Amino acid sequence: MGFGMSWFKREDGDNDSGQGPENGDAGPKKVRTEGLWTKCPSCRTTIFKAELEANLHVCPKCQHHFKLRARERLDLLLEPGYELVDGGLKSTDPLNFSDVKPYKQRLRKAQEETGLNDAVLSAVGRLGEQDVVMCAFEYAFIGGSMGAVVGETIARAVDRARETRKPLIIVAASGGARMMEGVVSLMQMAKISTALAQLDEARVPYISILTDPTTGGVTASFAMLGDLNVAEPGALIGFAGPRVIEQTIRQKLPEGFQRSEFLLEKGFLDAVVHRKDLKAYLTRALAFMQEPALPQQVSESAS
Repeated sequence: MGFGMSWFKREDGDNDSGQGPENGDAGPKKVRTEGLWTKCPSCRTTIFKAELEANLHVCPKCQHHFKLRARERLDLLLEPGYELVDGGLKSTDPLNFSDVKPYKQRLRKAQEETGLNDAVLSAVGRLGEQDVVMCAFEYAFIGGSMGAVVGETIARAVDRARETRKPLIIVAASGGARMMEGVVSLMQMAKISTALAQLDEARVPYISILTDPTTGGVTASFAMLGDLNVAEPGALIGFAGPRVIEQTIRQKLPEGFQRSEFLLEKGFLDAVVHRKDLKAYLTRALAFMQEPALPQQVSESAS
């Protein structure tokens, strides 16, 4: 018998008593191991899934940050009891688009696999002691691409943050604009950016968290417009992919090009923060970013 997962399999007729099926045993036994392990794509270490989950889906050996589902992002950062909002929006397939398969079919499959209507979740809740509005992308939904529903959901979140004066946090994980919706998708870039300009005028903080990957029209719009732009370690961040850029400029790109550490070094990011430290970092950042009370407000509260 070779090495590997065959270690965990019992041969036919083996059991604890040494008896085979003919001696009253129920038959061959196998220890179930399928789905209990996963392999780190960075260092190739085999990791027990329970250990990976306990470590916030970060490889304990090389610190590679695995992708998180949108709901896991919210659970990681927000206190229990947060409320999901604007979850009923659904794409209408405005172009009746079809390539290898109809867009409607892609949507239906993504909805069945993720349990979501589209590639983003929006919530209101508390991060520590601070009330916040938060959006988190679901990369498993057509690559976290931004179509009309994603754009409208985020625009509503921006408006909600401005109207309630609660800080806005967006966790991006996206391949960019959803081209199955054509210009309708591209319009979301300007729509969200305009809403964020109004949020900035209202002096309400906005923190953008970029995770692996954050690319295309998402990077070209709201993901880089935060008052604070924070990324997870090793995240791929950029507009076009490295291969496209190399083919365009016909030059070899630097090592680590478009990874979060490279972008931090070049001034495109404010910080690269490990997942286990992210909540504490955001708590401190929001406390620092809160607008100080005016003298009149201080005197009124004192009286």
